[in-house]
Amino acid sequence: MDIIISNSSDKPIYEQITSQIKNMIIKGELPEGTALPSMRLLAKELRISVITTKRAYTDLERDGFIETVTGKGSFVAGRNMDLVREAQLRQAEDYLQQAVDVAKSSGISYEELTEILAELYK
Repeated sequence: MDIIISNSSDKPIYEQITSQIKNMIIKGELPEGTALPSMRLLAKELRISVITTKRAYTDLERDGFIETVTGKGSFVAGRNMDLVREAQLRQAEDYLQQAVDVAKSSGISYEELTEILAELYK
């Protein structure tokens, strides 16, 4: 599993792991039923504490992205496609909000911003 940890990020490591796994599930890179690495193996691969991976897996399970079966491991949960779409829309809104904030602080007009978006969307 390709998870990249940034020590210079403002986000805690467990949140970096959680968001990257969520994105992989939402994008379909990790389909339903896919086994995730054990907490210990992931901690070893990322060279972090098992407590950190446990926190990430706990948050993923709480949010309904994974299911943990005692003695067998953690697996990508079956997802309602409406929930997946809603998560994708939220992610797009977050990125667009960042773009709007940059545009406003830089004096880029609404028209210029929509022109950029239209061009990028093609």
